[in-house]
Amino acid sequence: MNTGRQSPDRQLTFTEQARRAQLVDVTIRVIAEHGYAGCSLQRIADAAGITKAAVIYHFATKRAVVRAAYDTVIAGLTDHVGALITQATTPAGRVDAYVRGLIGYMGANPDHVRVIVEALDDDHDTGIADRPHSPERWRPLADLINAAKNARVYRQDLDARITAIVLGGAIDAVVAEFLTDRSFDTDTAADAVVDMLHRTALH
Repeated sequence: MNTGRQSPDRQLTFTEQARRAQLVDVTIRVIAEHGYAGCSLQRIADAAGITKAAVIYHFATKRAVVRAAYDTVIAGLTDHVGALITQATTPAGRVDAYVRGLIGYMGANPDHVRVIVEALDDDHDTGIADRPHSPERWRPLADLINAAKNARVYRQDLDARITAIVLGGAIDAVVAEFLTDRSFDTDTAADAVVDMLHRTALH
C-alpha cells in the first residue's frame, strides 16, 4: 500500500528516507505525549518544524504515519528480543531471554510502549489489525516453552499456552507499573518473573 504521495514503484532518495524516518520519530514522540486522539498531521508538522503539506508528501493520512510509527516500534522490539534469543545457548535460556528482553526493551523505550497501547486501542480508528488478545501475542513464547519441554528441561505436564499467557500478563503488569512510576526497577522485576517461571517450569 502506498502510504504517501510518491509512486509506490519509485525508489526513495536518501533525503526522502531521512525525512520519513524523522517524521516517524516525531510521530512516536507526539503519540507518547498527546495520545492517538491528540496526534494530528498538523501537530506532527509543528513538532518537526515543517509544513503540513511536507508531511502529507510523505504520509498522506494520519493513519499512514501512525502505521509507520507502529511498524517501526514493533520492528525495534522484535529485533532486540530476537537478538537476545539468538545469543542464548539453551532452550530454557531462550525463554529467559524473551522475558528479560521484552521487559528490558519496554523499560528503556516507554514512548514505544505508548505507541503500541494507543495503536491497539479498540476506541481508536487506527486501521491496525493487530490486537492484544490475538494468538500471535502468546504463540512465539509458547513455541519457545515447547522447545524447552522437548529438550526435557521443562516439566512435560507444563501447558505452554497457559504459561505463555501468564508470563505475558506478568510482563504487561511490570511495564504498566514502570509507566506509572519511572523509579520502578524493571531489572529486578524481570528477575522476579524469570524466577517465577523457573519455580513453575523446571524439573
